Amino acid sequence: MSANQSTISFHDGKTAPQVGMGVWQVEDDIAASVVTTALEIGYRSIDTAAIYGNETGVGKGIAQSGIPREELFVATKLWNDRHGHDISKIAFNESLEKLGLDYVDLYLIHWPAPTQGLFVEAWESIIQLHDEGRAKSIGVSNFNISHLQLLLDETGVLPVVNQIELHPNFQQLALRDFHAEHDIITEAWSPLGRGRLFEDPVLTSIAHKHGCTVAQVMLRWHTQLGHMVIPKSVHASRLAENFHVFDLMLDDGDMAAIAALDQADGRAGPDPDTFHLFK
Repeated sequence: MSANQSTISFHDGKTAPQVGMGVWQVEDDIAASVVTTALEIGYRSIDTAAIYGNETGVGKGIAQSGIPREELFVATKLWNDRHGHDISKIAFNESLEKLGLDYVDLYLIHWPAPTQGLFVEAWESIIQLHDEGRAKSIGVSNFNISHLQLLLDETGVLPVVNQIELHPNFQQLALRDFHAEHDIITEAWSPLGRGRLFEDPVLTSIAHKHGCTVAQVMLRWHTQLGHMVIPKSVHASRLAENFHVFDLMLDDGDMAAIAALDQADGRAGPDPDTFHLFK
């Protein structure tokens, strides 16, 4: 295994690359090219979602790469308007068709959308997809502790991954502690804080100290904490920069300085307890 192919082990016995590429806001007509470029750089994990509208392009990029399917880790997500026993399975089949795949390595509920009260039904359907072998691993995204506890109470099955907003300004310590107690892997979306942290003096100082970029400092912080991470870019140079972080090692002082950047109001995205967008 190369220095840039660290893996994470799930509680279901499967493994995943620690660093993958996210394709949020990547238009479908360029997704194939972006995915192909990422795979040429060395990425083997691609994270998409039904709501992104680019599963077809992602699938084309995978097919064009020529890389054997078993060497890739492909994740997609169920959107909020498809929660329920039957409709969740229909949505999953639509995603597989668009991707041109027989299975996905990870299937996630994108948001709990708790106001409609159907995410447990969706989870029950996804458990069945896992049992059928068409979703090799199953997880959730943007679930808070109460949502995760309800899944456990109602089904006895916890996700292998919870993909959450996580960056130095919003570190979600209580949720990460719950993950650790229940063997759930923390996966970070918006791992770079949507670009708001590139001029942060603490991070720029650490980057200067190590002769790297601020983005690499943040991604290395994530990986040293054991998180999976899915930075997004459409530029080859940035894709390569984001991928090559394992030669960097932050020391205890660096990690403590970044920990101190946490802010109670640091969330940039929606609140999972209130977000319910269906289209």
